[in-house]
Amino acid sequence: MPLPDLDSSVGHSFGLEFDSVIIKQITEVSGLKMEQDVIELKQNTADGKYAIKKLPGRPKAGEVTVTRGLTEDNSFERWIKDSRFGRMTNARRNGAVIVYDYEGLPIKRYKLINAWPKSLEIGTLKAGDTSVLTEKLAITYESMELD
Repeated sequence: MPLPDLDSSVGHSFGLEFDSVIIKQITEVSGLKMEQDVIELKQNTADGKYAIKKLPGRPKAGEVTVTRGLTEDNSFERWIKDSRFGRMTNARRNGAVIVYDYEGLPIKRYKLINAWPKSLEIGTLKAGDTSVLTEKLAITYESMELD
C-alpha cells in the first residue's frame, strides 16, 4: 500500500536483495548516495562579463555499509570470498536496498549496479558482553538507480 499524500516513511524496516535472495534482517544501512561530478565552465559573455556556469559531470561510484545481527546465514561470507579470490564475474552483482512500509510492502528500491563486497567486519567480541554481535558489510557499486 503506498503512503498517503504528505506522509513520510519510518525507516525501521528495510532489506537487501541480491540474485533474488532477500535479507530482511538488516539493522542499519549507511552511505547510500547518488552523486556526480560538477564541471565549472568559465567564460566571457557576449558583452564581455565574466561568468561561471556549473554543468553536470560524470556520475561517481558509491559505497554503502549494511549491518545485521550475526546469524547462521553465510551469504555475506560466500560473496566476499568471490571478490577476495578475484572471481569478479561471480562477485559483481546487481541488487537493491528495499524500504518497506508498516505492512511489510516495498515502497522504495535503491538499485545498486555492479556491486561487490569490499570488506566484512565482525562486531567486538567481549567476554561478558550482552549486546548483539553484528556483521558489517561494505559494498561498493558502480552506479545507483531509483526505482
